[in-house]
Amino acid sequence: MQPQQEVPVMEVNMNLLGKLESLGFPRARAVRGLHYTGNTTVEDAVNWLIDHENDADIDQMPLVVINLDVESPQPNDITEAIKLKEQELRDRVCMKNRDDEKKLEREREKERIRAGKALLEAKRIAEENERKRLLALRKAEKEEEKRAREKVLKKLDLDKLERKQALGLPLENRAAKPPLPSIQEEKSSLPVKSITKADHMRECLRSLKLAYKDDNAKVKKAFQTLLIYVGNVARSPDEEKFRKIRLSNPKFQERVGSLKGGIKFLELCGFERSEGDEFLVFPRDKVDVQSLNTAGSMLKSALTNPYFGLLEKMKED
Repeated sequence: MQPQQEVPVMEVNMNLLGKLESLGFPRARAVRGLHYTGNTTVEDAVNWLIDHENDADIDQMPLVVINLDVESPQPNDITEAIKLKEQELRDRVCMKNRDDEKKLEREREKERIRAGKALLEAKRIAEENERKRLLALRKAEKEEEKRAREKVLKKLDLDKLERKQALGLPLENRAAKPPLPSIQEEKSSLPVKSITKADHMRECLRSLKLAYKDDNAKVKKAFQTLLIYVGNVARSPDEEKFRKIRLSNPKFQERVGSLKGGIKFLELCGFERSEGDEFLVFPRDKVDVQSLNTAGSMLKSALTNPYFGLLEKMKED
């Protein structure tokens, strides 16, 4: 079929046009159907519209429509065939709409699947990072325990050597075993490093542990309570209830407030006294999650590592 050319004027029979419009056809389509079928019958116009429903200009309204007051050579009654054609056209439109809806639903389902996979992947990465962090923490704790044990053994050897020297006892074969350096020489050979905030936190916990070394249950309860305070702020820094502690709270006083170094550790983490020393408050703009995580790791080490603080004590001695 050769493409039909646009004409400036489309001649239609207004009587037939009214019948097409009563069937539910838009005026623009009805005008084109009548014009291109020569205004013969409604059935011819419907057939033409079905064949050309996908034309690009099917819904373009013509510039001029002239009413031809001419009787059609065929009867103008709406036949059953026309109704069937009309229903066929409507069914095809409905089917197309259903196909479009199914296609859209499939695309939505694909998008939901992609989003679910992305969420699972993000969760897997987060769990993997947490696992690596815990492994690194356990490794650091084991290395600290190893250094502490080596330090204890070395100090025992030094003490043994000093006692033998003081008592005039014979020393071990120095040819087989090199002499151990004196305590003063060892102290002078230690590197000097700047004291960081983490060092102050560790010293605070060590002092608390030594101050109550005869009451392990009290020390453990204090460390567990401090870990809860620090962990709550690190996980939910926007929750004001986690950033405010009443100093007069009996539970707080029993577990932390009355212990030497308990409040000081919280202040090192970022808590500040406010409202006439009635509360400890952690300002939201001063929350440092990394520093709080360091404090949390230190508290976990203090709870699980029996050598915690021993290495620093021996350095002082």
